[in-house]
Amino acid sequence: MGLLLLLISGCRQVTTERQGNSAEFKRITKRLDTFFGNNRVEQGMRLLDSTKKYSNNLTLLDRYQIYGFRYFYYQRTAGGNKKALLYADTMLAIAGQSTDARQRTALYVDANFALGDAYFALQQYDEAYQHLFKGYQVGRNTLNKVVLSFYMYRMGMITYKMGNYNLANSYFKKSYNYYTVIPGDFVNFYHAQELLDNIALSYKHNNQPDSAILYFDRSLQFINKYGPNFKDRLKMIDIARGVVYGNKAEVLVQQGNYQQAIELLKKSILINLQKNYDNNDAELSEIKLARLYYDHHQDNNLFSLLTTIGRQLDSVKNPEVEASWNQLMSQYYLRQNKLPEALRYLQAYNTIKDSNIKKLNLLKASDINKQLENFENQQQIERLSSNNKTQRVLLYVIIIVALMALIIVFLVYRNWKRSKKDVLTVKLLNRQINEQNGELENALNELKLSSQEKDRILRTVAHDLRNPIGGIASLTSILANDDCTEEQIELINLVKETSYNSLELINEILEATNATSMELKVELTEINSLVNNSVELLRFKASEKGQKIFYEPLHGPLQLLISREKIWRVISNLISNAIKFSPPDAPIFVKVAREAGQVVISVLDNGIGIPDDLKDQVFNMFTVAQRPGTSGEKSFGLGLSICKQIMEKSHGKIWFDSGKHGTIFFISLPIPAEDSALKESSAQQTGIPQS
Repeated sequence: MGLLLLLISGCRQVTTERQGNSAEFKRITKRLDTFFGNNRVEQGMRLLDSTKKYSNNLTLLDRYQIYGFRYFYYQRTAGGNKKALLYADTMLAIAGQSTDARQRTALYVDANFALGDAYFALQQYDEAYQHLFKGYQVGRNTLNKVVLSFYMYRMGMITYKMGNYNLANSYFKKSYNYYTVIPGDFVNFYHAQELLDNIALSYKHNNQPDSAILYFDRSLQFINKYGPNFKDRLKMIDIARGVVYGNKAEVLVQQGNYQQAIELLKKSILINLQKNYDNNDAELSEIKLARLYYDHHQDNNLFSLLTTIGRQLDSVKNPEVEASWNQLMSQYYLRQNKLPEALRYLQAYNTIKDSNIKKLNLLKASDINKQLENFENQQQIERLSSNNKTQRVLLYVIIIVALMALIIVFLVYRNWKRSKKDVLTVKLLNRQINEQNGELENALNELKLSSQEKDRILRTVAHDLRNPIGGIASLTSILANDDCTEEQIELINLVKETSYNSLELINEILEATNATSMELKVELTEINSLVNNSVELLRFKASEKGQKIFYEPLHGPLQLLISREKIWRVISNLISNAIKFSPPDAPIFVKVAREAGQVVISVLDNGIGIPDDLKDQVFNMFTVAQRPGTSGEKSFGLGLSICKQIMEKSHGKIWFDSGKHGTIFFISLPIPAEDSALKESSAQQTGIPQS
């Protein structure tokens, strides 16, 4: 509701100062305020359509406000951001038609703010920043504190969604500092409680729970103190209270106060699950409650709530809720040992989560501070070009720089004359060095060509062998029939098994040769999700030997700049080796930890261990350290060599520690420098500022 409130506020200012509305439209505006303020938007739009019969008597401000209400309808209710952009453009055109300077300025600022919001919703961030900045530049010397507060609020919303919670908190606090209590003004009241809630959310994401609780309580106290003054807006007040309840519950969970968190979540759901209330926020609170049920093994309550949420998602679409719902359904069925259902929901969760992460990465790709700096510089250049005095200063500066350049040239020439002999000596030495460099470069090129030729021959041989060996494997299946004796069938099966082992070896050789020259395609990847995906896919392989995999992720999500496919291969290879070299019914432990700017992933088995005389050879290609698995599984000694090459190209490390009764393999990956701005937040669902 933030944009509509600003729009109505701005229009009321102009109405009061210039009496710009017609008498008939003033009466309509009062009813529109009531409809939009109580979420009866469709009734408001029907009333707005009735203004066509007064089209000949409408003032410029009447027409501006009509397009403003339509803009809000499509931008915030109907989900038509492109149509909203068209209405915002029309608002800007109408603002330019005003003959009153003060009115024109007020409408121009308001229209640019609307365009900024519309472009932001369309993910066209450069245009969004440009219009927001234009509105601020034009109106910053004439705007009252209410409008300035809304501008800071917008900057806070943008930086919050980009994950820069420190900067967002700064903007929200600046916005709140501009705020003053205006009795009877619902816009003013609603904006203030929203800011307090958003400040609390920023503290929550910055891992400052005590400060977050303080501001959540301040928001609730503010609502309880001033809310009863607005009898015709009780629905919106209840919605705001329900949102704060749900957000505060998350912090209580972090502090271990689960019972109070459950009570607040139930209150939030009871409020916003009502018809024409904030059903999206109700679904978010339901997911938070479901996660509490799962963590406390209340499976009956969990399944009942998840079933309810599933029905709601059919009518109220919410990608974040849908992702968390699929994950919880997968975890529930996994706990019930219903593996096919668990895998189906897990695959749906990964698909939706990857899509959400891509959208988030797109949002975070824009740098709001850089854009604002660019627009500020552009404004300064335009002002300089229109100022004669500044131009004269620039001319004097240019003359001084030219004189200094001439002096520098003279000094350089004099020094060159003095050092001519030295220059000749240096040229001679450079010539000798260049010749030596040329010889070294030729030697390196020959060595590189030799290495490439070796890899080419190896790949060619492996590739050419794969087809005939694959044919042999296929023919053995045809040869084995009822006419063969048991001895013949045994020999045929031996040939078949040998053929498949040879094919696997050839594939390992091709992978190893490709790994040496591969270039990694890196992307921001959530490491908990990546490791969890590998663990879940290999649980079924472990279950064939009666083994269980225990997984301990980080406490919160963390994104690394890595090659998702290659690192997934490394993790899967280590877990597969743990399964292969562990006895039946042995546990396997996978853990993700954060240590000194690195993420360390460990895989611990209780297997046969690695003898001391083989420890120095396990990462060598075609190592003699290869041994069969505990159930006779074949090993070619290439997997760990490939893993080491991938880790080196990923700027990471791989190592191990082995004893008589098991081995633990470690890999470490660097955390991106900008991770300090992306604090570890709730992986499944976080509070989102009201907008």
